[in-house]
Amino acid sequence: MKKAATRRLLAPVAGRVLALADVQDPVFATATMGPGFAIQPTDGRVVAPVSGRVTVVAATKHAVGLVTASGLEVLVHMGIDTVELNGAPFVCHVQVGDTVQAGEVLAEMDLAALQRAQKIATVIVVVTNGQTVLDDLIVAATDQMVTAKTAVATAVLAVTPVPGAQVVTPTTAASDAKLESESESKSKSKSKPNSTSKYAALATAIVTNVGGPGNVNSVIHCITRLRFYLKDEHRAQDAVIANLDGVIDVAKAGGQYQVVIGPAVNEVYDALTGFHVLTVTSGTYMVLNAVADATFYFLPVVLGFTAAKKLGSDPIVLAIVGAILIYPSLMTAAGHATTAQITFFGVPTHLMSYAASVFPMIVAAWLGVSVERGLKRVIPLYLRSVFVPILEALILSVIVLVVIGPLITMISKGLASGILAIYNFSPALSGLVIGGLYQTMVIFGLHWGIIPIVINDIATNGHSYLNAILSITMVAQGGAVLAVFLKSKNKPLKEISLAAAISAFCGVTEPALYGVNLKYKRVFVVASIASGLGGLLTGLLHVNNYALSGSLIGFPAFITPGVGIGPNFYGYLISHYGTLLIATTLVYLFGFSDKMLPATSATAK
Repeated sequence: MKKAATRRLLAPVAGRVLALADVQDPVFATATMGPGFAIQPTDGRVVAPVSGRVTVVAATKHAVGLVTASGLEVLVHMGIDTVELNGAPFVCHVQVGDTVQAGEVLAEMDLAALQRAQKIATVIVVVTNGQTVLDDLIVAATDQMVTAKTAVATAVLAVTPVPGAQVVTPTTAASDAKLESESESKSKSKSKPNSTSKYAALATAIVTNVGGPGNVNSVIHCITRLRFYLKDEHRAQDAVIANLDGVIDVAKAGGQYQVVIGPAVNEVYDALTGFHVLTVTSGTYMVLNAVADATFYFLPVVLGFTAAKKLGSDPIVLAIVGAILIYPSLMTAAGHATTAQITFFGVPTHLMSYAASVFPMIVAAWLGVSVERGLKRVIPLYLRSVFVPILEALILSVIVLVVIGPLITMISKGLASGILAIYNFSPALSGLVIGGLYQTMVIFGLHWGIIPIVINDIATNGHSYLNAILSITMVAQGGAVLAVFLKSKNKPLKEISLAAAISAFCGVTEPALYGVNLKYKRVFVVASIASGLGGLLTGLLHVNNYALSGSLIGFPAFITPGVGIGPNFYGYLISHYGTLLIATTLVYLFGFSDKMLPATSATAK
């Protein structure tokens, strides 16, 4: 009898070995994705459990797929439901096509960041084609501590291939690799014409049976499954979907309706969106998207005009410069690749998208004063009205495109990353400090150094933890002035206080600051203390903000795109209304009384 070949699987990370059944994810725990094991990590350094070629690296960096010379398809999945973190806690050191040796570093996990995000850090290793290539997978005794690279499982390869399986018992790695390459090439050439229609049909069937496009709020995908956010889960036909050809199983967790596809999930997702199974071309969507996106898209024009008025250059010229930066042909060229380049009179120019850019236009407005002054010195008076605006726009546009834009944009991205790094170091501490001091910065005008960072962060990353903290400070000042309204018996003060509170809850704190809180200094001090506590709470709850909006009226900015109302929105409710309660209570009890008013005002009817 021919002896079965075996392959060792190493521990991808240091920690405690778990049986797959103990993993807190029903798809992995039931071996739906294939046999394997898991490790509860004590270290964030993740290594390859086998030697092979990298076939998959998740866009969110939380999973890496490998194929060995003997045909094992091994998936290393880092954490439970970590796809929602958009790759923030992970750093990948490999890319698709790389060849790695067992024990070579694949990625790094920030265990502290996962803990702050309230995610389970379990690292899972499964053989996704185990039903066809394995006779058995023998896992070493569970519940024991191991170091990375320790052999913890043995894969027993199938001696007799299952019908249709591309499996052989290898004699040499080289011959297997050649066979694998040839098989893959033939498979691709045969299946390519039909694969698109197959995935489109599957995508259509899935959407139909989850209740149709009207029942879908949004859909995202991870390395193995489509994750739907449905309006009504009861409308989904679980049994029908689970029995579709191409669907492995159905699971429900974290408010998501999860359709387990396996390695083909990318193709099904692309078909689902590319064939307009879920369309975003409806008139309602287009209008609402334009309302939400126009300000950021045309921000260079708006910012050029307003910055020029503030700094003393020509507002119309700077608005034109902003329009040049977002001119469609330049935007299209920049959008083709991250390293798109053109030449301007022989000078290599790196193109990038300037939609939603902040710093380049501020610098252009500052330079505009000097450029305009210089042009007026050399151009005769009777020609200035024609040539000065044209030449100024040309000069500033070239300076921004060739020099300032790439440099300032790189710095601004670094600055936004720095803010995020500080937040990741200690969200609670940063919330306490920024929350307590921000409104004092508003008084001195120093907050304008932070606002561009927030705008840039939203434009670059799509969200801003910093803006969530700034939002808290508005609520605190509003709560403070609301307490004055509730406690004072002075009619004029009550009228001013109520109006100022409403303004603060709409995101404008100046009426509260200058109309009431700073007049009675203790009110402002107590409000700032409450604001610091609110910032601390915001940091502890990891509240994120997804638009340039805040305070109580800005609640839609805390609904996570692609997820909907979930943990982040609940964190917003707790932090903001908690801050409102803290500020109002503290000021009512300790921050204000009518005795603080001048005698004539205190007794006025």
